[in-house]
Amino acid sequence: MKIKQPQLLFLTFILVLLGGAALAEPVTDRHDNTFRKYSKRFFGPGHDWRVFKAQAMAESNLSMNAKSWVGARGIMQLMPATFREIQSKNPEFKSINDPEWNIAAGIYYDSQLWTQWNRDADAADRPRFMLGSYNAGRRTLLRAQDVARAKTLKHTIWPSIRAVAPEVRDWRHQETLSYIERIEAHLARMDGHGHVLK
Repeated sequence: MKIKQPQLLFLTFILVLLGGAALAEPVTDRHDNTFRKYSKRFFGPGHDWRVFKAQAMAESNLSMNAKSWVGARGIMQLMPATFREIQSKNPEFKSINDPEWNIAAGIYYDSQLWTQWNRDADAADRPRFMLGSYNAGRRTLLRAQDVARAKTLKHTIWPSIRAVAPEVRDWRHQETLSYIERIEAHLARMDGHGHVLK
């Protein structure tokens, strides 16, 4: 049987897709102890460490080789300048290229954002404000809160921020909103031990 040109192109396309999926790095529990250790260190023993694993899945699919177009690197996709700033307060964090220190620095940075949102976000939505700031910067979310206030919306809840997001200047809001949704979806796929369920 002779395969026609369109069929051949379609089969080639399918093989490329399958090959790419086969090469994708699977989610593992290789770094779970590191996520546990630094979550406990910077957030305390009661905080759910799996949030940071889910965040890393959204950032890099837990790949140390990940690099963004703006220069963010590693599992937690940290900018080198951000890592140096964190390192100045944590000199034991030796290298952005070491998985342990990359994860530790990302969780430390999350903890700083968590503290900053202590009064400016409702408790239930504080994780979203923290993660949104990690992605877009705290100033961006403060501008979003200003827009929400101007519309007489409750500025400390995430649904208000989501509602005004398209109106906030200089914010690639779809990226941030999608980022948080991906983290929440990854977290929902984990069991209590951090194992990712299909």
